[in-house]
Amino acid sequence: MTGQEAVDLIHQEAWTGRKPGLSRTAALLKKVGDPHKKLRYVHITGTNGKGSTAAMVSSALTAAGLKTGLSTSPHLWRFHERFQVDGQPIPDEALGRIAERVIAAGREMDDPATEFELMTAVGMLYFLEAGCDIVVLEVGLGGRLDSTNVIPAPEAAVITNIGLEHTAELGDTRALIAAEKAGIIKAGCSAVLYRQSREVEEVVEGVCAGLGVPLTTTAPEALEVLDSGLEGQTFTYRGKGPYHIPLLGEHQRYNAAAALEVLWTLARRGWNIPEEAATEGLSKTVWPARLELARRSPDVVLDGGHNPQCMEALGKALRTLYPEKKLIFLTGVLADKDYPAMMGELLPLTKEFYTITPDSPRAMPAQELAEYLEARGVRAVPCGTVRDGLDRALAAVGPKDVVCACGSLYMIGEVRHLLGLC
Repeated sequence: MTGQEAVDLIHQEAWTGRKPGLSRTAALLKKVGDPHKKLRYVHITGTNGKGSTAAMVSSALTAAGLKTGLSTSPHLWRFHERFQVDGQPIPDEALGRIAERVIAAGREMDDPATEFELMTAVGMLYFLEAGCDIVVLEVGLGGRLDSTNVIPAPEAAVITNIGLEHTAELGDTRALIAAEKAGIIKAGCSAVLYRQSREVEEVVEGVCAGLGVPLTTTAPEALEVLDSGLEGQTFTYRGKGPYHIPLLGEHQRYNAAAALEVLWTLARRGWNIPEEAATEGLSKTVWPARLELARRSPDVVLDGGHNPQCMEALGKALRTLYPEKKLIFLTGVLADKDYPAMMGELLPLTKEFYTITPDSPRAMPAQELAEYLEARGVRAVPCGTVRDGLDRALAAVGPKDVVCACGSLYMIGEVRHLLGLC
């Protein structure tokens, strides 16, 4: 079985109508030898920033000489991106071979495993086979009932910034969402929390106190910026550094602070992570499509943020990076997202929009989004395909203009491919 054949079969096992919980994942993993019980983890959840934090932590652990697995979702272009060891995606042969075994085991179950449950098992088997010392594991949705939460107590449970997303599944307040996400905290681990609203912090503090888990919260006031621009940003944190990250945007500095707290937490637990490894790892972090400067002259910025909090961060970053410019936006959104709030962050920065329909059954049609934007006083041109939209946006750009593609990860992967980046 090829990797692509495996991916096609995995995608057939839909979640619709299935009861949430960990029992299917646990049963599936038991059938393939419980690989998750033989690995050690950094487990990361949150609404925003969890992928960036995971990428920085993983890069630093690799720099420290540890064979490091990284599991993230969704992917941008190829499914294989979801499972990496020391920055390299799972080989096609390994994906096909391992997935064939997992799919066969899943079909033997009375209640067959779902898509993400199968993915989780594939990743665990691959990381064990690769001999990973530690796995940086990003939660798919929520925390408590997410398939990844079958793991034993991680070395560190990490909660990044929490916003109001997936409210139907997780709850309609930040406190309720925090309670679901804090479900990854287990007795015997250490916890790291991104500094945020007190309603979130109180929930996490209560969970940690109840389990006897030591908690570290980031200290944004202890972060001093030394330099920031299109080449990245340099800062100190808690008197250490300087650290450089190639990632753009104020929010990424705060994600980097969370990553540093994770690394220091692991060091306190006995892991050999020299300060030089933290410095090197942060400087070499690769996390595409998150305020990614993909092309210069004219500048093309790519961002996969797809909720109001992400768009707020994007808008703030663009105003800082390009204070005197109006931008040409290529955008598409999912209809079930809070697109009025998302677009509201971009409207003050806009010269014109080119809209597309993302490749998703939940997508808002390009024409409908264009009409919504036109009604708010800006020029918006609906486009038939991502290629058409990108070609039109690039054709419209002047020597001093900037193009920004944003709104949906379903779109950004294709934009990167069209630009020759993957």
